Amino acid sequence: MLLILSMSLTVTGCDFFRMVAGRPSSKDIEHKRVEIMKAEEAALQARLDSIAKVEAEAKKAVQDSIDALAYIAENKITLHNVARLGGLAKDELTDTASGTRYRVMLGSFRDRGNAEKLMAKVGEAGDFGAHLIVLRSGMIAVAACPSDRIQNVVWGLKELKTHPVCPADAWILNCDTND
Repeated sequence: MLLILSMSLTVTGCDFFRMVAGRPSSKDIEHKRVEIMKAEEAALQARLDSIAKVEAEAKKAVQDSIDALAYIAENKITLHNVARLGGLAKDELTDTASGTRYRVMLGSFRDRGNAEKLMAKVGEAGDFGAHLIVLRSGMIAVAACPSDRIQNVVWGLKELKTHPVCPADAWILNCDTND
């Protein structure tokens, strides 16, 4: 009996006893190890792909900002900071977009009625997010294309310039008081 047991151990190895004990065989263990390695490699590749995508998006955003600033410089578009103009008394932009950093400025008026007329004309020209800004100086300005990204404001300005409602001297307002 001992001879048969030692022969079966030699022929079948430890897998026989593993299977008798209800444990996985060497093949099962190796198969599982390979599956785990493939899953880890796939997870690592997914992370690397995600990093590459974020890097590409960041690079594009930087290039878009550079292009926007180049457009501003080439077209001699004025870019003013709100603090330089005395600050905002009231921003009449909708709550969902209030606090945005940049806006295209289309005109400013002492008479609110004139500002509202221009704002209505801009609204007829398209969905540019036209709204009024009351400056501390008492002037009421018509703004459009609110965004936290300079490139979006420049794209909006380019689109606005295709409509007769946009004055040639439209400029960009930076509402961030820290700049």
